[in-house]
Amino acid sequence: MTNHLALITKTTSLIAAGDIVGAESALAELADTDGDNALMVVLDQLAPKDILAVMREYDESKASVVNMLVTPEQFARAMVLEKQYKDLTHTHLRSMVNAVIFRDGADPVEFLTAIGDLEGGSEALANYFAEKWSRVEAFARTGTFDATEDYGPTLSDDELLASGYVQPRVDLDEVADRDWMQMAWLLRYECRDLFIETLLVLRAKARAFDMGLEEGDEPAEEDDGKFETSETDRGKATPAARASDEESAI
Repeated sequence: MTNHLALITKTTSLIAAGDIVGAESALAELADTDGDNALMVVLDQLAPKDILAVMREYDESKASVVNMLVTPEQFARAMVLEKQYKDLTHTHLRSMVNAVIFRDGADPVEFLTAIGDLEGGSEALANYFAEKWSRVEAFARTGTFDATEDYGPTLSDDELLASGYVQPRVDLDEVADRDWMQMAWLLRYECRDLFIETLLVLRAKARAFDMGLEEGDEPAEEDDGKFETSETDRGKATPAARASDEESAI
């Protein structure tokens, strides 16, 4: 345990200094020497923001021991903090989510349930889908991912709520891309309430942007994601990230 405490201190210091690679190496070394269970004990004691810092630097060219072992609850606690990075494109968020939720042997629904159980979970998922908003709206309306359907009328909020228990029009194996389509399918048919909540958050962000709300008109968490939600779908450039006094998780 003493060694674990020393490693936690070392890892936290490396992350604070910006040496994410060094922090991940230290954690991987623990798994190599003491086993996966030892690493899981340490992950449970690391601050969610530190776990997030390591997971966020996901590199597709190599496996990350943290991504492979993080539990749904640990991941959810970290994911809801991701908005602090002010990443308007949410590229890191989407890569990180896909790497963990769709890792071999994992049950994606366990992760989605854990995310949905936390305050800020549906907002984090809305950020994940932000650049695919019109496609997700079309999926809610038609039950397919046919791009020709993307520009039809959206369901009203009441219609969306009423559509919660329709049967799938496409099978999961048809959209098992380990990316946003599979995520949307799982949410709609396995976590229906969370899917509706996430889409309502996306709509709220889009409306806030379309109304031209200025800084201060909405809470920070709404401002963080609202820009690209509607603008990116229209192919417009996104505004620069707003300055904030809030400490980032970096």
